[in-house]
Amino acid sequence: MTLSARLSAIDERIADAARRAGRDPGEITRIVVTKFHPASLVRELHELGVTDVGENRQQETTAKRAALDGLGVRWHFIGQAQTNKAAAIRRDADVVHSVDRVKLADALHRADVDGDPLDVLVQVNLTEDTGRGGSALGDAEALTEHVLSLPSLRLRGVMAVAPLDEEPSRAFARLRDVADRVRALAPAATWISAGMTGDFEAAIDAGATHLRIGSAITGPRPDRG
Repeated sequence: MTLSARLSAIDERIADAARRAGRDPGEITRIVVTKFHPASLVRELHELGVTDVGENRQQETTAKRAALDGLGVRWHFIGQAQTNKAAAIRRDADVVHSVDRVKLADALHRADVDGDPLDVLVQVNLTEDTGRGGSALGDAEALTEHVLSLPSLRLRGVMAVAPLDEEPSRAFARLRDVADRVRALAPAATWISAGMTGDFEAAIDAGATHLRIGSAITGPRPDRG
């Protein structure tokens, strides 16, 4: 199947899932995750109409953005972020989905205190495993309030990854609850970034506005040697 065919097939599934949930497919943003793929694939995707691309690693985000300067895509940083790379992430990403702690929020703010606001999302850990990325469910509101206190950050909403050992719909229901609590503090923070190749239909049913889909569109990741 060609890249174009894979993209069309996923978009059809997104539209079908949205209609089943009584939602407008046009309110859902499909982010194509291009981790480990070359910059040339991003260019091909852009030629097919893709405007939102996701990356997990700062070095890869930086390299691809430089190679595709002026292409006109929106770069979403969706991986775990180290505070010592916050300046580079801020420079090269248009949206950071993975703000999961106060120190990271502060580092992103300090990287460009007087710059245009950076769109960010509070990442929530939907499990009890503290080793996973994301703020604990009970800490999401405190982190939200801290992000709101930093004028160079613009809170857009929440993000999470569903655990592999649980029905996605149950996990996404917890995320929806957190999203509602965050919106009570920040009414404009309406984004819910959830859903990947294996569970995006359940995420749509739970109200996801942004889906992060990789291999189902891009094909297998290249052999890194």
